[in-house]
Amino acid sequence: MKILLRRTGIVLSWLVLWQAASWLIHRPIFLVGPWETLLALIRLGGQPAFWQAVCASLTRIGTGFALAFLLGLLCGSAAYARPLLGEILSPVVTMIKTIPVASFVILALIWTGAEHLASVISFLVVFPMIYLNTRAGLEAADAKLLEMAQVFHVRLAPKIWHIYRPALAPFLLSACRIALGMSWKSGVAAEVIGTPDHSIGEKLYMAKIFFSTDELFAWTAAVIFLSFLFEKLILWFLRHVLGDAANREGQSI
Repeated sequence: MKILLRRTGIVLSWLVLWQAASWLIHRPIFLVGPWETLLALIRLGGQPAFWQAVCASLTRIGTGFALAFLLGLLCGSAAYARPLLGEILSPVVTMIKTIPVASFVILALIWTGAEHLASVISFLVVFPMIYLNTRAGLEAADAKLLEMAQVFHVRLAPKIWHIYRPALAPFLLSACRIALGMSWKSGVAAEVIGTPDHSIGEKLYMAKIFFSTDELFAWTAAVIFLSFLFEKLILWFLRHVLGDAANREGQSI
C-alpha cells in the first residue's frame, strides 16, 4: 500500500507540473494540459474510427512482435545448438541491429507498402533482442547440471524444461520488457511515415497537419496505455509459461 501511494503521488505530482506548465505557457497549440488531453481522449473514444485505428495498429504491431519473438527464439536456440549456424547468422543480426530504422522504413515501403510497414519494422526492431538474449540465456545454463544430464542420458525434453528453461527465463523476460515498448515506438513511428489507412500513425499525422495538439496528446496517451497493457499481458503470459524462474524475475516488473 505504501508503494502504491508513493507511486500514485509521484504520478500526480508530474500531472500537476504538466498542468501548471500548460497554464503558464497558455498557448494550446504548443502545449495542452492533462485535463484537455483527457477530454480529447474521451471525445475520440466515442468515435468508431478511434477503435478501428486502435485495433488495426494493435494487430499490425502485435503480429510483428509475435513473429520476431518466435523466430528469434527459434534461431537463437538453433544458433546455440549449432555454433556454425550462429556464425552464419551473426552478420545478418548485426546488420539488422545497426542499420537505422529510417532506412528500413523506406525499404519496407518499397517492398511491402504502407499496409504492412508497422509489422515489418516491429519485427526488425524486436528480432535481434530476442535472438541475442535467447543465445545468452541458453549459454548461461548450469554446466554441472548439463554434465549430469549427459552422464545419466537425460532426454532432450526434460533437459530443456528443467535446465535450459530456468536459465533462459530471466534473459527472455528482460529482452521482452525492452522489446515490447520498442515495438510500439517503432511501429507507430513507421505508421506516421507510411500513413496506412485506419491506423494510429495516420491519426497522429492528421493531428499534426491540422494543429490539433489536444488530439495529438490524446493519441499519444492512447499509445502509452496500449503499450503498457500489451507489455503487462505478454509478460504475465511468459511468467506462467516459463514457471518459477520467470516468476522470481517478474516480481520486479
